[in-house]
Amino acid sequence: MSYRFLDRFRAGAYAPARKLSRKRDKVTGEWRKLHNEELNDLYSSPNIVRVVKSRRMRSAGHVARMEEGSGVCRVLVGKPEGKRPLGRHRRRWVDNIKMDLQEVGCGRMDWIDLAQDRDRWRALVTAVMNLRVL
Repeated sequence: MSYRFLDRFRAGAYAPARKLSRKRDKVTGEWRKLHNEELNDLYSSPNIVRVVKSRRMRSAGHVARMEEGSGVCRVLVGKPEGKRPLGRHRRRWVDNIKMDLQEVGCGRMDWIDLAQDRDRWRALVTAVMNLRVL
């Protein structure tokens, strides 16, 4: 932040904005700061996790509908060659798609076949977007 902004903020130029981010407690009657969930509900900003998941699902639908021989589809569906490093398996992009589908309730189905039907896939993408994330 700039010094000019801080000077205006301290001088009270943004006092109405500060008042909006506070709320009176119903039990004690004292002013308190709003929690993140309350601010998100107030300003109706989407959760960043839901946005990332829905965009990942949308781009996976585009890739699934591509030709089998395209480079993007080969990278997505293909198996990596060579030795893997020690430790747990790395989570692949496909694994993230499958986990997102499990949250919606379509984990048992093949996601590439689901993506061929655009209307159903669009409904799944919006379901992932509107899913409540803890």
